[in-house]
Amino acid sequence: MGISALTPPTKPEDIVETILEFPDNRLLIDLCGEYDRNLAQIEHQMGVHILRRGNRLAIIGDVGAREQAAAVLRSLYARLESGRGVGAGDIDGALRMGRTAEATGEQIELFSSGMELRTRKKPIEPRTEAQKAYVANLFQNELGFGIGPAGTGKTYLAVAVGVTMFISGAVEKIILSRPAVEAGERLGFLPGDMKEKVDPYMQPLYDALNDFLPAKQVQKLMEEKRIEIAPLAFMRGRTLANAFVVLDEAQNATTMQMKMFLTRLGEGSRMVITGDRTQIDLPRGVPSGLQEAERILQGVKGVSFNYFTSRDVVRHPLVARIIEAYEANEATTGR
Repeated sequence: MGISALTPPTKPEDIVETILEFPDNRLLIDLCGEYDRNLAQIEHQMGVHILRRGNRLAIIGDVGAREQAAAVLRSLYARLESGRGVGAGDIDGALRMGRTAEATGEQIELFSSGMELRTRKKPIEPRTEAQKAYVANLFQNELGFGIGPAGTGKTYLAVAVGVTMFISGAVEKIILSRPAVEAGERLGFLPGDMKEKVDPYMQPLYDALNDFLPAKQVQKLMEEKRIEIAPLAFMRGRTLANAFVVLDEAQNATTMQMKMFLTRLGEGSRMVITGDRTQIDLPRGVPSGLQEAERILQGVKGVSFNYFTSRDVVRHPLVARIIEAYEANEATTGR
């Protein structure tokens, strides 16, 4: 990669810094970002100061934070060398993966897996170790579960894998589904015909698809029934063959609905179930089909379970802190 770390022998002992030298000044400009905003993001989240001196970056701070920041900067530079860009989300993902590696004592090697999903609009890559394992399992197993809090990429990555497999010809269609259940609201209270009532519940799935495929292509594929977005109730009686099938918000499926959905799996198909056990909107006393399936299917061959935590949140960093606060409250109060 051509990056060297220098330790000036003439520096006073009370000034502690790590210096990285980058051979390609154009890539260094991209690494720093417009008005050095990428460096500012790393400084803010890691508690270090980063000074630019020609083609060198000086990192000032505690030894642990310096080493971690240096690893993140090296990794982001390697990403730029491979022809990929660096944005705020990539930096946040690098910081999260770096913290996880540091906590477990592993070598920090970010963006080194080469795991990239090719869609029509943009390449997608997992940003945390849990996301990497999740994507790998979705390719390797016929049935995969993604369980964890909001914002961890469970549904987004599942749809990205589905689009990738569809483009490659591994499956003939994509089927996306959700239970039409929301807190304090039911379909009958919404105006319009059935499609107009259902669409608000399905919107997150439309959003994910439109991130990966041009809008006109999505519309054409939906007209041809090669992409379907439908409530869980519409799956009864079907056999879903040669399809990539995603059930989102599965914590709101009842036990009978979950069994019905799982037994729709047909020849040549892959199925992904995603959900968050902390956001169950079913009526009191009605067990969640996700929790039941998790208990019953553990250890079944061909079924994988992947779990996410607040460390895997890839939305605004505040979302991760909100989730951590709720988890801490639940641990202390039981509510």
